[in-house]
Amino acid sequence: MRILLGVTGGIAAYKALEFTRLALKAGHAVRVIQTEASIRFVGTASFAGITGAPVLLTEWERDPMRGAFPGQLQPAHDPLSHLELVHNADLFLIAPASANTIAKLAGGLADNLLTAAALATRGPLLVAPAMNDAMYEHPATQANLARLRERGVQVLEPGVGQLGSPGEWGVGRLPEPSDLLAAVETRLAAEHDLAGLRILISAGGTREPIDAVRFVGNRSSGRMGFALAEQAARRGAHVTVVAANVALPRTPGVAYVDVVTAAELHAACLEHFPHADVLLMAAAVADFRPEPVDGKIKKDVAGEAAVLRLTRTEDVLSDLASRRAAHQTLVGFAAEHGAGALDYGRGKLERKQLDAVVVNDIGAPGIGFDSAENEVTIVTRAGERHVSRSAKDVVSGAILDAVLSLRSSPGTRVG
Repeated sequence: MRILLGVTGGIAAYKALEFTRLALKAGHAVRVIQTEASIRFVGTASFAGITGAPVLLTEWERDPMRGAFPGQLQPAHDPLSHLELVHNADLFLIAPASANTIAKLAGGLADNLLTAAALATRGPLLVAPAMNDAMYEHPATQANLARLRERGVQVLEPGVGQLGSPGEWGVGRLPEPSDLLAAVETRLAAEHDLAGLRILISAGGTREPIDAVRFVGNRSSGRMGFALAEQAARRGAHVTVVAANVALPRTPGVAYVDVVTAAELHAACLEHFPHADVLLMAAAVADFRPEPVDGKIKKDVAGEAAVLRLTRTEDVLSDLASRRAAHQTLVGFAAEHGAGALDYGRGKLERKQLDAVVVNDIGAPGIGFDSAENEVTIVTRAGERHVSRSAKDVVSGAILDAVLSLRSSPGTRVG
């Protein structure tokens, strides 16, 4: 797993070094962000030497690894560090977390690289307070921690014992490095709720050739399918993506099968479907295809009006549904336009004997094809769940949650 470690100013920063060593020994990759105050206690060279990766202090410095973790492919461009680091991390731990940093997090401030990264993270965020007992017990600190908990941040309770200054005793000790690692691994295990599942995803849009240079296609970019693949892989699933004409970055560890036409997509899905536990059919597959012409149709030969004769393509999802095994969960997607979208999705659920249909209205501004956001309704026999307009990785998480719910409640499934 990839752990992003944030280290703030405090004598307990030395424990973060031992945590890093233990995490690496356990097989995790670690990147470190330090605040400028923290380097008064532990220098960046110590963390860099242990992790084999540069330590970042500010958002203004270039990351030589371009936000990647050790063992991970680097992007071809220089991304924004606070976005790329949290995007690549499976978990973000801030240990030690000073009273000052906790106050900033509670207020939503982003005045340094660490707090900006915390504000940008959509994954698990763990905070381990470490400070003097008077500071920890102050009502302001307790109110700030309560606010973080309300937002879903996991606060690791400090220990009671000898504190940093001679003769001081009380609450505020950073948990021991082994306890920090245990908390991190427990949270990572909980996040990997799809571990062992084999998920087949179709993504993108097929292209049916008219002649050697032209084709009939659609505007699907594959963003939704690729977001599903990335989220499923992060949650522990074995993922295969049948990608129809998708020009997007690919997630390490995900298997991709590139196809062009509906027939190629059908063949690839038939090959991989028997080995899948879950099918997520997010691709926009052509319903019709022309009879392709050899070479290129010339305008002066075709005349003023050219006639394009179309024939139906194979209904890939219906064919796969007819071959399903009892353990398989099938989810279709319905990209509709305007009124009646939900009714069509409900009909598709029954007509194709699916377990769920994800319906979205591509006519709504900003959530159509090739958009970074989506708004969907997940239709199942047990009911419907509306997912309000969100980034596609957030929507994909809701879809995967629905898959888990279906698989834990066999009565709501067809298989």
